[in-house]
Amino acid sequence: MTRKSFAAVAVGAALLLGGCGAGTTPAPPPVSRAQPVGPETAAVAELPKSDPVSLDIPSIGAHSSLVPLGLNPDDTVQVPPVSTPLQAGWYEFGPTPGETGPAVVLGHVDGNKHKGIFYRLKEVKPGDEVAIARRDGRTAHFEVTKVDEVPKDVFPSDAVYGDTAGPELRLITCGGGFDHAAHNYVDNIIVYAGLVPEGR
Repeated sequence: MTRKSFAAVAVGAALLLGGCGAGTTPAPPPVSRAQPVGPETAAVAELPKSDPVSLDIPSIGAHSSLVPLGLNPDDTVQVPPVSTPLQAGWYEFGPTPGETGPAVVLGHVDGNKHKGIFYRLKEVKPGDEVAIARRDGRTAHFEVTKVDEVPKDVFPSDAVYGDTAGPELRLITCGGGFDHAAHNYVDNIIVYAGLVPEGR
């Protein structure tokens, strides 16, 4: 799968995140990827491809192993099971954390009547650290640059999934009010982060 097709299907994950509450997934819109975003990471050397194994966000006390997430039959991205809301996952057809491009990690705000791994994600602030341990034994350290809460019907797919000049990370969960009719939250919480040079 090319990174262009990754962008086209991955946006469905942000609209779904079924563990936050069941709901339908609109068809992924076309994604323009003409211009890279995130020039602040341009000078940071990327790491080689290596699957991530765990996630740590010290500022909110979040720690989870990472399971690979593929595609559903409708070409939306899978999410971790609702029955294990403290489990985070990474989209395995996108860049791995540390490679150039936006690596994407998904987690539930809640599920199965329990708090999820990203229950406190909205409390993360610019400057906070996110550490991703990788299978090659290295740890990719990211620094949060922005945190957004956006309605799902205006999800910023270009900013989240578009090409970037350097290695970046996106953390996505549900947020905002809960729509009881749709059985889902109305917003997404999106954390943007850039790779920190090793040894900094």
